[in-house]
Order: sequence, then structure tokens, then C-alpha cells
Amino acid sequence: MTIQRHDTKARMSRAVIHQGVAYLCGQVAGPEARNAGIKEQTESMLARVDTLLKEIGSSREQLLSATIYLKNGSDFAAMNEVWDAWVPEGYAPARTCVCAPMPAEELKVEITVTTAVSS
Repeated sequence: MTIQRHDTKARMSRAVIHQGVAYLCGQVAGPEARNAGIKEQTESMLARVDTLLKEIGSSREQLLSATIYLKNGSDFAAMNEVWDAWVPEGYAPARTCVCAPMPAEELKVEITVTTAVSS
């Protein structure tokens, strides 16, 4: 049984791959969007997901599940506008969206993703 850890630090790995499935660590907006609105933070966060998917050999079309954490439920519709444009038609993953505290005051959204990885 092989488990691959991608970009492992003391506290976490950016991705862990096991039996063709990758578990990505939580992604938030990059520094350039940390003080922006929900749409900009969602775009930045999803761009970071794209980068990590590419690094591990996956893509949006291989998403299995996503959990989105919103700081404020009133941001749900605006976040979904960005999400709906990002997910390829016909490839929507299983998804959960919950309201939760963020790890930093300026953050409005975070996502964790599980994806298939091509062999």
C-alpha cells in the first residue's frame, strides 16, 4: 500500500494520495485577495485549487467531493456564482457547504477537495 504525501510540512501535507484518490488540504484566498470580497476570495481560492490539482496530476473534471466553509451564510449566493462558473458542466462533485469560523479574521471562505488522480 503506497501513500504519497505532497509538499509535507510539520503540521500537514498539501495533498495525500492513496489508491488513485487525492485529499487536498484546505485552500483559502491567496495574500493578494485576503482583504477582498467574497467573489474575489472565492476566485483566488479556486485558482489555488487549480494549481494544486495540476501539481498532483488531476483536474476539475476528476473532482469527487468538496466541502466549502463560509464565514457568513449571507455570502452563499455570491460564492455560488463563482463556483458555478468554475465547475465544468456535467462534472459537479458531491458538495457540502457549511458556515464556520475562519482561521484568520480577514478570510471569508475555505474549501477542502477530494479528487481522483490519473495513474
